[in-house]
Amino acid sequence: MTDRTPHLKHPKHDPTTTTGPFPTQHATGRRPWADAEALYAQAAADRLGFWAEQARRLSWDQPFTTVLDDTEAPFHRWFTDGTLNASANCLDRHVAAGLGDRVAYHWHGEEGETRTITYAGLLAEVQRFANALKALGVTAGDVVGIHLPMVPEAIVAMLACARIGAVHNVAFGGFAPQAVGERMAACGAKVLVTVDGARRKGRVSAVKQALEDTLETLPGLEHVVVVGATGAPCPMRPGRDSWYADLCAAADPVCPALPLPAEHPLFILYSSGSTAAPKGIVHTTGGYLTGVSYTHRIVFDLDPSQDVWFCTADIGWITGHSYLVYGPLANGVTSVLFEGAPDYPHRGIWWELVERYGVSQLYTAPTAIRAAMNWGEELPGRHDLSSLRLLGSVGEPINPTAWQWYHRVIGDGRCPIVDTWWQTETGSIMIAPLPGTTGTKPGSATRPLPGVSAALVDADGAPVTEGTGLLTLTEPWPSMLRTLYGDDERYVKTYFSHFGEDTYVVGDAARLDEDGDFWILGRTDDVINVSGHRLSTAEMESAVAAHPAVADVAVVAVPDELTGQAVVAFVTPADGRPGDPALEAELREHVSVRIGKLARPKKIVFTAGLPKTRSGKIMRRLLRDLLTGQEAGDVTTLGEPGVMAALTSAITQPTH
Repeated sequence: MTDRTPHLKHPKHDPTTTTGPFPTQHATGRRPWADAEALYAQAAADRLGFWAEQARRLSWDQPFTTVLDDTEAPFHRWFTDGTLNASANCLDRHVAAGLGDRVAYHWHGEEGETRTITYAGLLAEVQRFANALKALGVTAGDVVGIHLPMVPEAIVAMLACARIGAVHNVAFGGFAPQAVGERMAACGAKVLVTVDGARRKGRVSAVKQALEDTLETLPGLEHVVVVGATGAPCPMRPGRDSWYADLCAAADPVCPALPLPAEHPLFILYSSGSTAAPKGIVHTTGGYLTGVSYTHRIVFDLDPSQDVWFCTADIGWITGHSYLVYGPLANGVTSVLFEGAPDYPHRGIWWELVERYGVSQLYTAPTAIRAAMNWGEELPGRHDLSSLRLLGSVGEPINPTAWQWYHRVIGDGRCPIVDTWWQTETGSIMIAPLPGTTGTKPGSATRPLPGVSAALVDADGAPVTEGTGLLTLTEPWPSMLRTLYGDDERYVKTYFSHFGEDTYVVGDAARLDEDGDFWILGRTDDVINVSGHRLSTAEMESAVAAHPAVADVAVVAVPDELTGQAVVAFVTPADGRPGDPALEAELREHVSVRIGKLARPKKIVFTAGLPKTRSGKIMRRLLRDLLTGQEAGDVTTLGEPGVMAALTSAITQPTH
């Protein structure tokens, strides 16, 4: 199949605009990706050879000779005859290279506590906990559940599993007991690693105590390991429950990393589906580690000897797995690990951390950027952010207004922004600019990375060379999911049944512009059909957010007898401005001017807050449920569960 990666162009940089390319420089002054066009050419000429080269940057116990085995497509296998260990690649090889004293993580607790964890120190604790798991009867292939807040022990548990070949299943620390139980039951977890209590904005919740009834419903669960973090009430059942500290203290300090086949499962991560049951996405060792280490290195212009990396994602989601744990550790960089929320203990905490630790790259979500915009420029202005040299965006399409603010206020107009598109299923970044080389446009993820093949098609699978279509990936890539846990049939049906076994259907709509740049428009189920016209919720949100009186916005569709679907916008006004009829009229006209009268919201709901996960992602499903009178269902992933009551009250207010 022909590689459809667009040819990279080099538009000239105009310092008076916010299009690129933006030069990114180390202390040496070099532009690291001036040879990016050669990188694209290399991948296009020999895609498999290119991926083999990236994989060989890892440490292999048994070098591979087979790059891709697609004899059972769409169940693609990578590096099948090679063996390696993810934990050893993240820790042992760096220590062996004399980098044991390099800081792996600066951990910053919610109340200001700090821990400095070196690569050697992390390796020592991982080895002890790996032996502790073995003492509990965990062997290669067993599933270990992890339900922890943003504490270093969460990373230790992940790497300890990888070290002995156990498969970890991380359940987001904010999940309710029922959600945790469902995920542990679905994967047959043998051990669960959890915590006595978790802190959130000054409050402590007794996590283990709340889990007690759920744990009794899991017959396959043999042991529960509890991290003592807060001193919260914590019942311990003899014979089943153990304290993490006690197990580590009793464990042997040396645990050699087990060489594993490249296709050995590394982890299961359950996605938060909008309607259907969560999908257990399976990622394997060799291909996943190749993808995350490669993309982390090139997209973020990494210099492990100098950089301090700050990814704000929670460990319970794929961004935390790929760009807080495996990617950064495989590349030997220093990271900041922050336990708290972006507005606690104060709204400037992120900028305080950037200054304190000398952060060079910041990777966060557009919703968090918009929240910071609403809090004002004064807060980041109080801190020295000059250490920053690159900014990243992840999680959903970033609207141009937020992009411009991020670039101007946080990046001081000098830091390139990499707007990244990828999924839990892809494992690593698929579409993003290469800093210092790729011309950027606010709101566009730009081009597929070298080695990645993406294309737009219409509903019949015909190519779309310019305009809007369905985003597809047309060649397998190393970090792709291998299947859905226990459900191969659903894997094929969900991703490979639409246009053949060679075409992965992303589930996102996108636009391809005249320059060959991709603009991600959001999930296809987030495309609103008004009188036969398809409107992207992301595009409408960008239009509303561009109004200076808007701090944050989410757009959803509701059934409408006349037009099929109607647009409803949930708006948080900026600067304390009241949500009144005058503002509603302004916003409707504003959208009409920017997109067209067809896109004007039928209803605008003014609200002080939107339902967001702790990582900052808006849960639009909950907004649709409220509007249509459906039961809201699981709200345990919300950073502020109380927002639902306020939204219910706002919806019942009469329309202006």
